[in-house]
Amino acid sequence: MGLIKFTCAIITRALFVLVSLVGVWRVTTVKDDRYWLLTMLFLPLVVEMIVTLKRRKGKDYKWFSPPIFLFLISIIPSIWLLELHHRLLTVSEPVKCKQFDSYIRSVATVNETMRNRTYLESIKQDLSSVCANDWILALHQILLILLIVGKWLLPLGGGVTRDELSQLLLIFVGTAADILEFTSETLSDIKDSGPELVYIILAVWTWSMLQFPLHLAVVPTKPSDVGEQASQRTSILTKHSTDMWSIMEALFIQDGPFLVVRLTVMTYFNIFHQMLGFFTIKNFLVVILNMYRLIVICENFRTSGSRTIEDIAVP
Repeated sequence: MGLIKFTCAIITRALFVLVSLVGVWRVTTVKDDRYWLLTMLFLPLVVEMIVTLKRRKGKDYKWFSPPIFLFLISIIPSIWLLELHHRLLTVSEPVKCKQFDSYIRSVATVNETMRNRTYLESIKQDLSSVCANDWILALHQILLILLIVGKWLLPLGGGVTRDELSQLLLIFVGTAADILEFTSETLSDIKDSGPELVYIILAVWTWSMLQFPLHLAVVPTKPSDVGEQASQRTSILTKHSTDMWSIMEALFIQDGPFLVVRLTVMTYFNIFHQMLGFFTIKNFLVVILNMYRLIVICENFRTSGSRTIEDIAVP
């Protein structure tokens, strides 16, 4: 079992580095070779792997995942550069390119009698000719899928059960779908707008990605048993830690910021279509329902505290 955990820890981090390397390669393709310096961002991930394998036998931490956080640090700058370059290129001079799905079909139907060298050179040329938007969308998709699969493959941290991991992975799937829809749809809605809104959308996207290294939404904080009266004096943040964190994530990390951006797109930039309206209503409902849930939790906590005081007062 130790060998399996050790292997999974290495494979996961190797996949993180590989995908980040692809992102850096794409940046150097559209810009220049100076951006190979972005590979320096891989060093913290390599150092973390060595330290974790040596001291923790590859096991992750309970409330926080350093490899996922460092993976985000290594790939997010590349996606930022590609997004900004694509926006400027689209505004200044549209270029002819090939759709990613047509590239996949051409690779699948390539002549098998081609020599390996010619085949590899053909793949490299075709990859360079794929549309910038398709490249960026593919990186977003691979990033989100790898975050889920990587968390699944990483050895469990101390105190994290398989049940909590399964809950966390299900939350990641829903979160990833919402984030991908937000970036792809919202950025496509502002084609004729200035770069300021692009910076805002990318900043909100980066902020929302910080949910993935954290496990607070499913890993409860269990207060120590030091007597009945002491347990009753437990704060609401300790007693309902997972619920409170889920609410904070929705209000301040994902649905809340997404709602503000979409309302800005509709009101300030006067952009509206059916899907934008639908997802704006969806974000609004999630925010309102989480605020309602917060009120219910606080009310139940206050009521249970009052009832406990009355029970203690009665002889």
